[in-house]
Amino acid sequence: MNNKYITIYNDLAEQIKNGYYKTNDLLPSENELMKMYNVSRDTIRKSLNILTQEGYIQKAQGKGSFVLDINRFAFPVSGVVSFKELGKRLGKSFDTDVKILECVIPEKNIYKGLNVEKNEKVWKVFRTRKIDNENIILDKDYILQKFVNNLTYDICKNSLYEYIEGNLNLKIAYAKKQITVEKVTEEDKQYLDLNEYDTVVVVRSYTYLEDTNLFQYTESRHRPDKFVFVDFARRNKIKT
Repeated sequence: MNNKYITIYNDLAEQIKNGYYKTNDLLPSENELMKMYNVSRDTIRKSLNILTQEGYIQKAQGKGSFVLDINRFAFPVSGVVSFKELGKRLGKSFDTDVKILECVIPEKNIYKGLNVEKNEKVWKVFRTRKIDNENIILDKDYILQKFVNNLTYDICKNSLYEYIEGNLNLKIAYAKKQITVEKVTEEDKQYLDLNEYDTVVVVRSYTYLEDTNLFQYTESRHRPDKFVFVDFARRNKIKT
């Protein structure tokens, strides 16, 4: 199995982390990298794609690959990943603080979005995520009680998905997401260390089980200086 592209990815990532390539630097061109590593263009492109997915670089058409500020954490757009899993992937220590845990009849906009009956209850879970002693994410989760009958502070502090999949044996399949940039709210000011930022990046997710049942709505509010939102997309030309 040819793992040259992984080796090249690791080498370039290490050079970025060690400051050989700094924020806003251009990486060598594809042709230069091909000569440096004595590999094909396809191998180099695979390496660069991983660097892009992991938030190390941003490709600019006709210019090359610019190094990003790696103090920002690469937040996957397309995946369905728990915060605990994300922390392990990034090699960072995160602290979760459960601010609200209650079983409630949700507000009108929430029960409409979750497509539940008016008197159907949901778990309302608000959690802050602290990195380097700063609260930089506010996660607001609404989970249908009919799928998750009981929740505790310990479960919410550790990992909701770990409990749902490992203890309840439910299979989480996919999510629909929407990303916006919005003005901070009083709630943001209460829970986040905003450092004078007046906007947050908001990721709204509707998450479904394997049987296609919608079971969770999440509103995740991020301080904008700490994250780069990454995805990998392959073009499929639509025939006309």
